[in-house]
Amino acid sequence: MLYIDLPTPADRRSEHVRRLSFYLAMEEYVARHIAAEECFFMWQVAPSVIFGRNQQLENEVNVEYCRQHQIQIFRRKSGGGCVYADFSNVMLSYITTGDNVGFAFNRFINMELMVLRKMGIEAVGTSHNDVMIGDRKVSGTASYHLPGRCIVHGTLLYDTDMEHMLKAITPSSEKLQSKGIQSVRQRITLLKEHTTLSLEEVKALFRQTLCQQSRSLTPDEVRGIEELELSYKNKNI
Repeated sequence: MLYIDLPTPADRRSEHVRRLSFYLAMEEYVARHIAAEECFFMWQVAPSVIFGRNQQLENEVNVEYCRQHQIQIFRRKSGGGCVYADFSNVMLSYITTGDNVGFAFNRFINMELMVLRKMGIEAVGTSHNDVMIGDRKVSGTASYHLPGRCIVHGTLLYDTDMEHMLKAITPSSEKLQSKGIQSVRQRITLLKEHTTLSLEEVKALFRQTLCQQSRSLTPDEVRGIEELELSYKNKNI
């Protein structure tokens, strides 16, 4: 599998201020313009909430809390639930050739499980495309389809600002009650609780295990992503 690198910026800090919209656009750009059969990359962002294409914003996101705490909000093109992301967790992006989204999901989940088990963690996948450690979720995934290409992305919870996660995302009481859960915290676990590896070491293990080759985007390709990003920025709240 091919790992997609961003070129190293002259100011190394600039990569860390890219908005979530850039990486959503990067997934789509790679799917449309890079011919490799399978591509993978990882990314991190400043505090952000991303909700699914079919979700109602007001039912899932505490917009006022997000505004007060400079948490950006984006709608993505894939389905699935609402997630919170920050620099303490990592987002995984997988792009593959084909039209069978179910196959792409299974491939992505199995790759994630393979790396976690290599770390000595007995994780399992669910029928809802989540990754669980015991009875708690450590990663959720979503996908969408372009002609001839599937995009699957997931959030891996290494660590996170738990207060922001709990207060920025507001699942309905009915949703919580239907699963017999009193709080979001009871549903999730953090990877750091199950490994001595640092987040950077976890990222390195994913890359070394899954990818045999790498390719850095050209400046022209980065500009192409930035142009495509404009369509995602319009989805920012």
